[in-house]
Parts: sequence; structure tokens; C-alpha cells
Amino acid sequence: MADSLSKNIFSTITYYDVLDYPMTAFEVWKYLIAQNAEKTSLTEVLKILETEEIKKYVSEYRGFYFLKDRKNLVEERIERNKISQWKLKKARKIIFWLQFVPFVKMIAVAGRVGMKNAKNGSDIDLLIIFQRGKIFTGRLLATALVQIFGRRRHKNKIANRICFNHFLTDEFSVSVQDLYSSHNYIFLSVLYGAKVFQKFLEKNQWIKNYRPNFSFLENNLKTVEDTRVSFGIRKILEIIFSSAWIEKKLSDWQIEKIKKNPLTRKPGGMIIFNDCELAFWPDFENQGPKIFEAFQNKSNG
Repeated sequence: MADSLSKNIFSTITYYDVLDYPMTAFEVWKYLIAQNAEKTSLTEVLKILETEEIKKYVSEYRGFYFLKDRKNLVEERIERNKISQWKLKKARKIIFWLQFVPFVKMIAVAGRVGMKNAKNGSDIDLLIIFQRGKIFTGRLLATALVQIFGRRRHKNKIANRICFNHFLTDEFSVSVQDLYSSHNYIFLSVLYGAKVFQKFLEKNQWIKNYRPNFSFLENNLKTVEDTRVSFGIRKILEIIFSSAWIEKKLSDWQIEKIKKNPLTRKPGGMIIFNDCELAFWPDFENQGPKIFEAFQNKSNG
């Protein structure tokens, strides 16, 4: 392809083809993969999508763009969107109660459900941001609450269960800053604390190095909003659990458990545990790296 924007558009459609995710023209523009490039306009993207050059490799059906011979993905995406919306409703019910957890600042649905590309058997990944210095206290209380409701993912109980695999503090420091991570963050469905997510994006300007056109618009999903009751109870609990001694004890206990967990030593996994970030991706090698490898193969093919 002759110009860099055409190549970037093709790369974006190819990357999401690996994830079985055909894209609308607006999505191609918004999530455009263009490393260290300037922001482009939607009009420019629309013009290139109509060129004969791009049509050699990309087809369109019902407003979605995809690689040649992948028309079947359109119906799959429509069906997966319906499944995801149903799962988001389930997530919202849990998040309503999670807003009572002390020190919680933001809760978002991540993974396949977050990008509305879930299958029936998918779990519901949550990213939670807590007040700095309270990540271990917050994690324990959030996990205990979901366990009480019988909704925590555990062993073979996966479908529609809540999976706590990523926690941050409002310092917004993240360890992994690559293409796949940028995908994870821009496809979050933020259901509580949208203003905090704005601050997260302001702090993590590296995302713009991969996605120059992305900006967060508060999604049209029904979000969970604080009430006087939830705010009041959370503040009372924050006083009860305010002691640094509690955080230190819970930190020591949880870190010891994490270190002893066989999944922590699983080859190809990524387990992060520090005072700013907790991440549990035991199959990381089959996620980010595998997707990038498939993306390169398709691009070169």
C-alpha cells in the first residue's frame, strides 16, 4: 500500500481480525493503530476505506469492515454483542455492591465482555482502581464480597463469574505498556468512576503512541452512580480500615500466598504484585504475544 495511513488502516483491521472482530468505519478511526503518528480525521479514514487499493484486501458488509473471506465474522459480532450486553447487566448488579467497598475509585469491565465480543462461556473480567496505599485491603474486601454473592470465578466455575485479574491504585502506574495493553485499556467498559478513568488516560499518555485517535467518551451504558447511602457507608468503612497497619498485614499475607501459588511460576505467565498494581495473567503468553504473532503473520501474508 502506498501511503502510511492506508497501511495503518489495514493493520488495524488485520489486528482485530485476529480477535474475530470486524469494525465499523468509526471504530477503525477511533482505535487506529498508528505508532508515534499524528491524529487523523474520520473523513480521511472514510476516504481510504472507499479506495480500490484497500478493497483488494478488505470487504464491507452491513457497515462492518473485515479481511477478505471473513464475512462470517459480522453475524458473529452481532451475536456476541448481544451476549456481552447481557453479561454487562450481570456485571452492573455486582458493581452496584462493589461501590460500597472502601477505597474504590473506579470499576470497569475488561476483556471480551468489555469490548462486547464475549462468548456464552466467557467470564467477566474486572479492573478496579483503589486509593493509593489501600490496594491489598480493597482487593480482599472486594473478593470477599463477590465470594459471598457466589459470583467469583473459581476452578471450573467460569461462565458469567467475576474474575479479579487486575487492580491498580490512583497513581495509575501500569507495568506493561505495549500494543496489546493499549487495546485492553481503550476497550474498557467503565461502569463506575468515569472521571477517574479520564485521569488514568491523562497519566498514561503512552497509549496515544499506539492509538493517536482514541479519546474516552463516557459510554452509553447504564453506569452505577454513587448515592448518599453508598457514599456514606463507604466512608464509614474507610475510617474502619484506615490503619496503615491493616494494609501492611494484608499485603504481607497476600504476597506470601501469591508467591506460593503454582500459577505464579507458570511458564509464559505474568503475575505482578506491588503496592501500585496487582495483575494475574497466568496465560499471558497465549494472549498478548500470541495475538501479536498472529497479527504479524496475517500482515505479512
